Amino acid sequence: MSMSLRIRRSSMKARLAYPYVGWMAIFVVAPIILVIIYAFTTSGGAPTLIAFSTMGSYMSVFVRSFWLSAISTAVCIIIGYPVAFILSREGLRVQRIMIMLIMLPMWMNFLLRTYAWMSILENTGLLNRLLSYIGLPGLRIINTQAAVVIGMVYNFLPFMVLPIYSVIVKIDRSLIEAAQDLGANSNAVFRKLIFPLSLPGVLSGVTMVFVPGVSTFVISQLLGGGKEMLLGDLIELQFLGAAYNPHLGSAISLVMMFIVIAFMYVMNRFGEGEERVMNL
Repeated sequence: MSMSLRIRRSSMKARLAYPYVGWMAIFVVAPIILVIIYAFTTSGGAPTLIAFSTMGSYMSVFVRSFWLSAISTAVCIIIGYPVAFILSREGLRVQRIMIMLIMLPMWMNFLLRTYAWMSILENTGLLNRLLSYIGLPGLRIINTQAAVVIGMVYNFLPFMVLPIYSVIVKIDRSLIEAAQDLGANSNAVFRKLIFPLSLPGVLSGVTMVFVPGVSTFVISQLLGGGKEMLLGDLIELQFLGAAYNPHLGSAISLVMMFIVIAFMYVMNRFGEGEERVMNL
């Protein structure tokens, strides 16, 4: 292939990327720049840090957001890892069916799925009707942190199951057979081989559940009844609520963005470490 032909092909590929670059510039880079400008300026355009100094009064919202997101992530690991592991042991036909069933709720609108949980958890909902039918006392779950966690787990659980499953299913079976030939029982094979090799999938799932959990606002509004305000609710309130303050909302968004980026960086470093161990 001549040098001129290679240059023409390379130039064509670069031109094909222009629409994507333009899209990113308009809908990603420009909004971030606006957030930074609003966060460090007053309504008159003067530079200031007052928006950051007033965030201390909302520290409880930060703590609540990260705490509930951490609980939801832990519950997703507890539920999602066994599901992913069992799924990876099944035949190919069963795996396809189960993956479709896991993905099926995600084909519906996020808001509709959350509304469905309102009808299940409310005081006169399906859950309490069932408990009353079998003679058990009802539960007051709606408008509590427990309801918010349930909503997060339900909506984000597939993001934990699928990464773990995709890693476990790719583990070389010859490694498991070699460990068994050397005398390792099922528990030892799982503890010393399968679980360490599946950690990159776990870390990926943790990132995919924790990050949207911190910034969610629909779940806390509908299932928490507005009583369990999270960061997403606080930011929305600054832009759309009666306490209109886009400068404070931008500052909170910026701080949250840096925290999330730091969290993802740490998770990626752990993931790189696990991959290096796998390659040794």
